[in-house]
Amino acid sequence: MIDALRNAARIEDLRSKLLYTVALLTVFRIGSHIPVPGVDAAALAERFRTGSANIFGFLDLFAGGALTNFSIFALSVTPYITASIIMQLLTVVVPRLEELAKEGIEGRKILAQYTRYGTVVLAVVQALGVTSLASAYQVLYDTSFFSKTLIVVTLTAGTVLLMWLGEKITENGIGNGISLIIFTGIVARLPASAITIGRAIGEGGISPLGVIALAVLSVALIAAIIFMQEGQRRIPVQYAKRVVGRRMYGGQSTHIPMRVNQAGVIPIIFASSVLLFPLTLTQFVPALGFINRFLDFGTPLYNALYAILVIFFTYFYTAITFNPRDVADNMKKYGGFIPGIRPGQPTAEYLDRILTRITMVGALFLALIAVTPYILAGVTGVPRAFISIGGTGLLIVVGVALDTLKQIEAHLLMRQYEGFIR
Repeated sequence: MIDALRNAARIEDLRSKLLYTVALLTVFRIGSHIPVPGVDAAALAERFRTGSANIFGFLDLFAGGALTNFSIFALSVTPYITASIIMQLLTVVVPRLEELAKEGIEGRKILAQYTRYGTVVLAVVQALGVTSLASAYQVLYDTSFFSKTLIVVTLTAGTVLLMWLGEKITENGIGNGISLIIFTGIVARLPASAITIGRAIGEGGISPLGVIALAVLSVALIAAIIFMQEGQRRIPVQYAKRVVGRRMYGGQSTHIPMRVNQAGVIPIIFASSVLLFPLTLTQFVPALGFINRFLDFGTPLYNALYAILVIFFTYFYTAITFNPRDVADNMKKYGGFIPGIRPGQPTAEYLDRILTRITMVGALFLALIAVTPYILAGVTGVPRAFISIGGTGLLIVVGVALDTLKQIEAHLLMRQYEGFIR
């Protein structure tokens, strides 16, 4: 990785892309410390650190602490992620959207525009909810309609600006912009977390051996995540030879890479959103406060439901993103076949059977990742509040780092082949 970054820094255009990416990510971090007008951010942060308000810790993970600080980027890119997921689901259900997805670049531009509109709508809804929560906690300097409207508009504008920054990074920089914004927000929490743990050790609140055990287990978890992220089942595919005019085509061998973790981190986000809804509802309907006793973070029922939902959404999202029947039909159309398997329906059934098996491994791994913070807290003795980056954060950080590094290596490889192309 270090060699790839060093080589990229030596090439002018790649160096410009890296500097451009770093500059926009710096704008994100600066904005994460600009408070929203009309809010006592210190008082709200204290309420977030204590009491039931810690249910927003998952959202604050993506915001890099901006939600706790109630900055202009408090909503982060969460509305954009939700809108993108909804659009992917609608693309499977709505025929018109499915046609747009198959129309190439122009169709994808239209879908991207729909996603932007959905982001604005979801940002407004989420901003209204956060503003109502701040008002309920009595941390607003002014509770007038104009003041609340200003807060909602500011939060929505912050999300739109982050969406624009992410798209610009993807277009002119290195890596996926939205993913890098989430990556930066998570990594930015590490220094403050290290300082907090250091103070706790000095005051005798945490055992040094527990911290060492936490570090060792975290390294082992990172290795396991890399192993699972890169793990895949390669299905051999052979293409029959065919003669077109005086030329012979086909005859080559290739493979279909079926990843163990086909769904990535999406199932964890889905499951967290589902469990977050009833807990958020209790903030506005005090009569439903009894739900917190059963579904509060860290309770056995919460962890069990969390794991079950992660497994369910892993299968659900994998079924949406990988359709064995479409793959089998495309192979048959171009004369491809799996050795020993007849083309058409038998091939689709064979792919579906393999996909079901390897998805189970990925689903169980994601379920384990989802409840890892509570496992680490129980094993090491380090309180859950001091584990700022849990399994979900590590999964995102490792995945984004691997994808970005692959893009840098791809650019370097293309530069090496430019002399032959000319």
